[in-house]
Amino acid sequence: MRFEPVGIEIEVDEDQTILRAAAEQGVMLMHGCKEGQCASCKSFVLDGEDIDLDRYSTFALPEYELDEGYTLLCRAHAFEDLTIELLNYDADMIRSGLPIQERTAEVVAITPVTHDLRHLVVRLTEPGELKFFPGQYVDIAVPGTDRTRSFSMANTSSRESAQLEFVIKVYPGGVFSEFLDRRLRVGDRLELTGPFGVFTLRDNLDARLVFLGGGAGLAPILALLRSMAERGIDRPTTFYYGARTPRDLCFEDELRSLEQTLPRFRYVPALSHEDWDGENGLITDVVKRLEPDLTGADAYVCGPPPMVEAAIPLLERLGVATKHIYYDKFTTTGDAGDSKVLEAR
Repeated sequence: MRFEPVGIEIEVDEDQTILRAAAEQGVMLMHGCKEGQCASCKSFVLDGEDIDLDRYSTFALPEYELDEGYTLLCRAHAFEDLTIELLNYDADMIRSGLPIQERTAEVVAITPVTHDLRHLVVRLTEPGELKFFPGQYVDIAVPGTDRTRSFSMANTSSRESAQLEFVIKVYPGGVFSEFLDRRLRVGDRLELTGPFGVFTLRDNLDARLVFLGGGAGLAPILALLRSMAERGIDRPTTFYYGARTPRDLCFEDELRSLEQTLPRFRYVPALSHEDWDGENGLITDVVKRLEPDLTGADAYVCGPPPMVEAAIPLLERLGVATKHIYYDKFTTTGDAGDSKVLEAR
């Protein structure tokens, strides 16, 4: 498998997806959900055609794009040598991937932080560390099934504590979240694989930072902010967090404390369904109102797909270069069951 225009070659087994093979060999390709829903890994096949695709959403890869030669690396299995054109990549990060690790972890705490968000803390058993970059995620196996779900770490490292923190939204019918809310108990064990993801802080010291989050999208942004505080990175930074009502806000004390630790950091929560003495409206409308010009900024967006999809063109209109918009779409089990999800053919 050869990737252009970066000139990187890897070996891929037929039973692996191209994305998984790249990750195992330390090649950090752009990706998001790994389930064929978000289109972050969409690429173009320059040479070769013997490819099978696992189940995917036609919202991520419409049939006409498939016919034109596009593919989703997270769902693609190659049965001959291929040359792939990467449409979305970070030349500075592509060779910086950490090897995928498998770990067992014991549940330490499950704490409700809002009516539908849970703060899950686990402690890794031997070996008691999983190396990752702040902003990355792991796959957690759903006990009793052959399925996994992906969750971003909210902490910055497991080196000293041997712990990982997650902020997980509970959805009706959620394959993992309902198990978390109804059956998982302190002392239970979970199987983890990772790290994955490219939602990591880039070195661009002169650029302002703008974070946009919603729901459990708080987790990787919190990891990035905690990392900035630990490393003494004092860039002009604003975190816009969208919620419906005050009961949907969490980690408020820590975020306000970070405003003291990072002198040029500002936390701006906004409510869309209830008036209060803060900002009101959809978070994208708040950003549009408060940020007339974001030229030269780096933007990080994480949350439900509709929020991410609304934020990206807005940020571009406000002056953020497309290549400096980094995002994670937090898809759900329900998204995978959409009527426009196809089986491989």
